Amino acid sequence: MTAQILFDFFVFPGIVFTAVLGLLAGWVDRKVSARFQYRVGPPLFQNFNDVFKLLGKETILVKTGNRWLFIAAPLAGFAVLSLAATSVGTALFFGRAAGMDLIVLMYLLMFYSVLIVLGGASPGNVFSSLGAGREVKLLLADELPFILACLVPVVRSGYKLDFGAILAYQAGHGMLVASVSGAVAFVVALLAVQAKMALPPFHIPEAETELVAGPFIEYGGPLLAFWKLNQFMMLVVFPFLLILLFWGGFDLRGLGLLWGILKYLLILVLIIIIKNTNPRVRTDTAIAFFWKYLSPLALAAVVLAVLGV
Repeated sequence: MTAQILFDFFVFPGIVFTAVLGLLAGWVDRKVSARFQYRVGPPLFQNFNDVFKLLGKETILVKTGNRWLFIAAPLAGFAVLSLAATSVGTALFFGRAAGMDLIVLMYLLMFYSVLIVLGGASPGNVFSSLGAGREVKLLLADELPFILACLVPVVRSGYKLDFGAILAYQAGHGMLVASVSGAVAFVVALLAVQAKMALPPFHIPEAETELVAGPFIEYGGPLLAFWKLNQFMMLVVFPFLLILLFWGGFDLRGLGLLWGILKYLLILVLIIIIKNTNPRVRTDTAIAFFWKYLSPLALAAVVLAVLGV
């Protein structure tokens, strides 16, 4: 049992699998984005080269900053995303659920955003602190509609919080995205995920033209490599979560595996298209969008789910 847990966490579907797939998904992101901009894009293993290059560089610490927090934030973020990937992956691929999975996952994803805030605030840099403050506002904006959207699968599955029950319900009744409440919740969750990954049009914390790199401006070397790897891993964790909650999960047998890969690529490409076709919005615009429009829409989806629609 212990060996199985260690394998799940460190190899598949945990750290190794999620990191490698995330780096490849990052290549897809860069390649598709390049096509939008009439460029060729990088070679297949460019992200691997970038991460390994950063791992070999010197780590520079800000003299007046909180060094321990500065170092701990990206490492803890990597651990949090590894746990999230293991939780989602074991349910998605093997059907093993621990119970209360969704609650635990929500806490993990929220804690990752908190770690970005702490890491950005630790060096005391003005741009970094502004980026950390914007991350807080973005978290407050997108968290409510995201939670409401994730409640729809919970309601439809008989108020079950474990991933196994949600997948079992969809196995017997079809994908939730095919229902009205599921389709509405999926759209809301997809836009909230865009904000959680701080991708355009919600790349407010980094905002390259204003804050250079936002909360990551003082990071370099191996610590920056971990932040970059975390961002690539999110390109795996969030699409897998959406597939689990709304698209019926994965079937590793026969054509089911091909269909699962197509579902993942479809969601990934949707994220990339949204990223490349929308300009960055202001902080107040993002908050108004999530609170005034997406939150009521997500609440309506929950009501429809209660009614069985």
